[in-house]
Amino acid sequence: MEQTSSIPLPVHSQADSTTGPLIIVTILFFMWGLLTSLNDVLIPHLKAIYTLSYVQAMLVQFCFFGAYFIVSIPAGMLIKRIGYQNGAVAGLVVAAAGCALFYPASFSGYTVFLLAFFILASGITILQVAANPYVTVLGAAATASSRLTLTQAFNSLGTTIAPTLGGLIILSGVTLSASDFAALTPVELVAFHAKEAAAVQGPYLALAGALFVLAMLFAFVKLPKISHETTAQTDVSTETSVFQYRHLVLGAIAIFLYVGGEVTIGSFLINFLGEGNVAGLTASAAAPFVSYYWGGAMIGRFIGFAVMRYVSPGKALACTAAGSIVLILTAIFSHGAVAMWSIIAVGLCNAIMFPTIFSMALHKLGKFTGQGSGILCMAIVGGAIVPFAQGLMADMVGLQLSFLIPAACYTFILFFGLKYARMYQTVALNSSH
Repeated sequence: MEQTSSIPLPVHSQADSTTGPLIIVTILFFMWGLLTSLNDVLIPHLKAIYTLSYVQAMLVQFCFFGAYFIVSIPAGMLIKRIGYQNGAVAGLVVAAAGCALFYPASFSGYTVFLLAFFILASGITILQVAANPYVTVLGAAATASSRLTLTQAFNSLGTTIAPTLGGLIILSGVTLSASDFAALTPVELVAFHAKEAAAVQGPYLALAGALFVLAMLFAFVKLPKISHETTAQTDVSTETSVFQYRHLVLGAIAIFLYVGGEVTIGSFLINFLGEGNVAGLTASAAAPFVSYYWGGAMIGRFIGFAVMRYVSPGKALACTAAGSIVLILTAIFSHGAVAMWSIIAVGLCNAIMFPTIFSMALHKLGKFTGQGSGILCMAIVGGAIVPFAQGLMADMVGLQLSFLIPAACYTFILFFGLKYARMYQTVALNSSH
C-alpha cells in the first residue's frame, strides 16, 4: 500500500553526501511495506491456531490500521518536539519493540498478539511521519519526484515478497481439518497451539533485530536538517473551513474505502484460495499468490505513470475502479481458476488509486492544503474498519459472497473519479510538457 505523510514540504538543504542516507531511508520504506504485508500471512495462521471466526481474525487489521488513526496526531507532536531524525529513531525502536512482543505473544494468547500488532503499527506510523520528508531533501529539488518514485517502488517490493517469505517460514507447519481438531485431546490441542504459535518467534525476533540495527544507523548517520519556511498566505479563497471543499470530503471517503478495499482483499486472499470451489489450496501453497496480488500493484504503478501522462486522473481512476468491480464480481460469481485469478488481478487495478485520489482531493485547497492532507492520512483507518465489516459478513453469508464489501468500496471510488474527471482534464496533459 502506498504511504504518505501529512507533514508540509520542507526546505531543501545541502548535504555532503546523500547516497548513504538515501539508501537507509529507502530500506525503511521497504521494511514497513514488508511488515504491513506480512499481516496477510499471519491472519489465516492465527485464525487456524485459535479457531477464530473471520471477524475475530480481522481484529489484526483493526488493531494495526487503527494505530494510524490514533497515533498520527501524537506522532506529529512528538516529532515537532524531538526532531525528524530522532523521530525516525523513535519509530524504529517502537516498531522493534512491537516485533519483539510477538515472542511472548506466541505463548500468551491472541490478545497479546493484537497488542503487538498495535505497537508495531504505532512505530510504523511515527516512522512514516518522520522519514517521508527526508526523501525530498536528500538531493536536488528538481529530482525529488524521481526519488519518491524510487522509495515507493521499494515499499511495493516489500509488500510483494513478504507473503511468499512468510508462507515459507511461518505457514510451513501441519494443516489440520476441523475433524482433526475435534479429535485432539485438550492436552494435544494446547501443544498444537503452542507449536504453531512458536512459528512466528524466529521471524519476528529477526525483524526486531533488523529494525533496531536500522535505528542505530539512523541515529548516527549524518542527515540534513529539516526546517520549514513560514510564508505569507497568498490564498484569497473565501472558504473558512476545510470541510467546505466537497471534493476533499469525498476524497477522504474514497481514501478510507480504497485502503479498506485493498487491505481486506489481501487479508482474506489466503482463505479465499483455500475454498474448495476456488482453488482448495493450503495456506502455505496460497501465500505466494498474495505476492502476485501486491506485485500487481507494483507493476501497475509503472504502467500508470506512463498512461497518466496522457489520460486525466479522474478518467484513469474511474477506469481502474470499474475494472476492480468487474474482477471482484467475477470472483464472487464464478469458481476455479477464473475466480482465483480475477481476485488476484485486482492488485493491478489498485496501483494508481491512492496517489490519484490523494492529489485530486487536495486540488486547489490553498491555505487548507496541510489540514486537508492530515485528514486524508487519518482516512487510512479504513484499513481497520472495512476488513472487520467483511469478516462480519463472511461469518453470516460465507466468504465468497462477502467480497461484495470491497466491490461496494470500489463503486464509490468509481463515482468519485467520474464526478471530478472533467474538473481535472488538463492535469495529465500539462504534466507531459
